[in-house]
Amino acid sequence: MLIDDFNNTIDTWINELQHYSFEKLIIRPGEESWSLGQVYMHIINETKWYIGQIEICLSNNENASGQMKEGGKIIFANNSFPDLKIKGDVLTAANMPQPTNKEELQKELQSLKLRMSVLWNEIVTSKFIGKTTHPGNGYFNAREWFQHAEMHLLHHLRQKKRIDDFFMI
Repeated sequence: MLIDDFNNTIDTWINELQHYSFEKLIIRPGEESWSLGQVYMHIINETKWYIGQIEICLSNNENASGQMKEGGKIIFANNSFPDLKIKGDVLTAANMPQPTNKEELQKELQSLKLRMSVLWNEIVTSKFIGKTTHPGNGYFNAREWFQHAEMHLLHHLRQKKRIDDFFMI
């Protein structure tokens, strides 16, 4: 069930946070790399945006006939993003904020977990079939946005592993 997958994945992020000092969270492994704290900020901010998309989908039937693009269909069929490093102006280390403290990250993650649990209950009972547009993959409904949120968290666990590997050197 999608809610169990999401909860397991966000719990991984929540539990792993305890293994780092704040000082370690804000160390960037390289000039072009995010710190682990920046990765946390990114997953929090993106999940909030996905929540907004879910809420829109659950409020109307707009774009119900919108189609997902082929790339999106592949991602969902694999239940995974490709293992690629995505680069772009918005995603540069200079543009990604650092957290102000660990407690902020912990609180935000717990809040996301709670909100997604409430939204899951709305998804399974909703009569609305609205869709909103993903910037690269076409139209997603509420359930697809929910799944996408979990896939995004999983995708960044790979990045977290690369940062952890840097610290072990």
